Formats: sequence, structure tokens, C-alpha cells
Amino acid sequence: MKLRGSVVYFSMGLVLTCFAACSGPQVSRVNASEEIDLSGYWNDVDSQQVAQEMINDSFANQWVVDYKKEKGRKPRVIIGSVVNKTEEHISTETFVKDLERNFLTSGKVTFVSSKDQRVEVRAERKDYAEHNSKVDYAKKSRGPETAADFMLKGQINSIVDANKKAQLKYYQVELELINLETNETVWMGQKKIKKVISKKSYKA
Repeated sequence: MKLRGSVVYFSMGLVLTCFAACSGPQVSRVNASEEIDLSGYWNDVDSQQVAQEMINDSFANQWVVDYKKEKGRKPRVIIGSVVNKTEEHISTETFVKDLERNFLTSGKVTFVSSKDQRVEVRAERKDYAEHNSKVDYAKKSRGPETAADFMLKGQINSIVDANKKAQLKYYQVELELINLETNETVWMGQKKIKKVISKKSYKA
């Protein structure tokens, strides 16, 4: 009897272990560049594609050429605020980084660090100056900073429409580039995204 009971408990243990293993999350590694859209919400693919297309569109305008002719150098650009006006959580910081990367890789402009980055760099320079005995280095640490010539800023809006069968998500990203010396808008861009989520993946 004791042996039979042990076998029964052992068998139950195996079944429970198998059930726990089979019912756990299944994780698969995929290429980071692969386009995956599980929910229809704004995601990394939207951020990367919109940033690339809008920066490329901005360069199709004459503002870079005109500025280089007038000043004899590449324009300096800084990214301002990108406001999320949708009802969902969107990492605007990630979108801003995608915009920055596309500006940098273009080679057509000089990129200026953001306000928060400059505050951090200033604090670091101050710390080095206070603890470095070399006078020349201390002088350099207090040198003038490069000012931006243009600021890029914008917003992300969305509209949601749904019925019992599907849901439509519509995103509209608007960006504008402002000449900080004249306050003139030298470029305005708009990118629209539409996604239809079927009933299988949409929960009302």
C-alpha cells in the first residue's frame, strides 16, 4: 500500500510539474529590426519610421541649403518638446531619440544637446574644474557653449473609432522647425498612421 501511494503521489507530482511548465509564458527572441504589432498601439516601429520619414521630409525643404549659403556652415539643431496628446501612454523620449539619431546620421546638420543634457554636462565640467589642478583645463571647462540655430518641436494626436467588429486607431504626428534667431517656421511636417484591429485581437 505504501508503495502504491508513493507511486500515486509521484505521478501527481509529475503531472503538476508538467502542467506548470506547459502553462508558463513562451518567450521567443526575434530580430530587433523585425516589425511586430501586437496591440495596435503606438510602438517602436511607428516611432522609428515616423522619425526617419519626417526628418527626410524636412531635408527636402530648402532651409538647410539657404542657411549654409547665408552662414557658410551647417545649421545647429536642437530637439524641443514633443507633446503626447493621445489618451495612451507614448514614450516621447524614445521618439525624440529616434529624431536625434536621424538628424545625426544625416550629416547635414550639427546637433546640439538638450536642456537636461546640458545641465548634466555643466555639472560634470564644474566638478572636473574644481578637482583638477591644471589651470588650462579649468579655463576650458568654463568656455562658451554652442547655441542652436533651429529647434524642432511637435505633438502626437490620435483618434479612436470602434464598433463590435473592429477598432480603428488614427495617429497624426506634427512637427515644426523654428529659426531661433527670427522665430520663423522654416518647415512643417505631418505624418499619419492608420491601424485597424480585428475582433480577434480587440477587446471592447
